[in-house]
Amino acid sequence: MTLDDVRTLFDYDRWANQKLRDAAAKLSPDAIDRELGSQFSFPTLKGTMAHIMGGQIVWVARWRGETPSVPAAKDFPDFSALRERWERAETDLAAFAAELSEADLSRTIHYKNPQGQAFALPLAPLIRHLVNHGTHHRSEVATMLTMLGAPPPPTDLTVYHLVRTGQIS
Repeated sequence: MTLDDVRTLFDYDRWANQKLRDAAAKLSPDAIDRELGSQFSFPTLKGTMAHIMGGQIVWVARWRGETPSVPAAKDFPDFSALRERWERAETDLAAFAAELSEADLSRTIHYKNPQGQAFALPLAPLIRHLVNHGTHHRSEVATMLTMLGAPPPPTDLTVYHLVRTGQIS
């Protein structure tokens, strides 16, 4: 993994999240907070989207050697507040990526999970994890949007590259 790979993955992640935020913003507050079932990691669209954002906040804090504090869906009075906080989290993630050196990618990150268990891995696989985590939960968001009558936009990595190279809009 190179720094260019990292920055591309983070840009893709932001692009895909923005597509889903734009789709969700068209829904009523009731729809965003509606419980859609226990088959999802979080039963509401707002909860799932807050979780994706929370992952970004937690990992950047860990990568910086800080103790993370994770906001939850209940911390946001409405979707607009969640969206605003998420956009700040993505700006912070981009700033983190801009500060990285190639050597940082192999730097060992020591962290604890929410249960207090200690782990250590190089930064590069943790970066891959963060983007993969977002992709997993974006698939849940896409299903939730479909259930709420809002067709989800395509967020495939290939679509991102086609848009970025001007082959599609």
